[in-house]
Amino acid sequence: MERAEKIIVLDDEAELRNMLQRFLTQHGFHVRVVPDSRRLDRYLQREPFDLLVLDLMMEPEDGLSVCRRLRAEGYTLPILMLTAKGDPVDRVVGLETGADDYLAKPFLPGELVARIRALLRGRKMAAGDPVVAAQALRFGEFRFDVGRQTLTRAGEPVEVHSAQMLLLQALGASPNRPVSRENLLARARGRDHEALDRSIDVQILRLRQIVESDPSKPRFIRTVWGVGYMLVADIES
Repeated sequence: MERAEKIIVLDDEAELRNMLQRFLTQHGFHVRVVPDSRRLDRYLQREPFDLLVLDLMMEPEDGLSVCRRLRAEGYTLPILMLTAKGDPVDRVVGLETGADDYLAKPFLPGELVARIRALLRGRKMAAGDPVVAAQALRFGEFRFDVGRQTLTRAGEPVEVHSAQMLLLQALGASPNRPVSRENLLARARGRDHEALDRSIDVQILRLRQIVESDPSKPRFIRTVWGVGYMLVADIES
């Protein structure tokens, strides 16, 4: 029998917390609710969770700040952000901060469950083993030699820090498939895991600055919302 997936909810409205706990528990989830970020931190340090439902508008630490901090600290669990605002700018900011999905209040409880299940399903899909044993990958002017762990641009060597090289190897193990943040960390572990910064998102940005002509509009290292990241490349077998 599969274990119930564990969800933690951070919202400063007691009525909404209680409603979410009842409703999500009825749908088979193991649910923990907390009113502030300090208690969230304590629970995250004590036990693993599969997903965080995070309210945007809170005090003293709002949802964007919590999300940004958790990603910087290396937490990879999917984050579904709730907000009373409908401005699409808020959605963009939330997603760029590290949230995986966004749901505006008021919402239908059934939609929340559907979003949660989609995020959890995407996480499982991205947690698989490497799918190719390529000798080299090509993307744009770049060629990544997997065996030699070298990156060249138009035939010229490109200097890459060990953290970004680990990340490129992890992405290159499953080219053209989304890979979760958690799986990227797991693939690096056991080699030089400490060289990989606690924040995958920071290293993704740094790698994009190396291989993308416009890091804000990446062609090769793409974000797959609700899942993770994907390297778009041609495979040399």
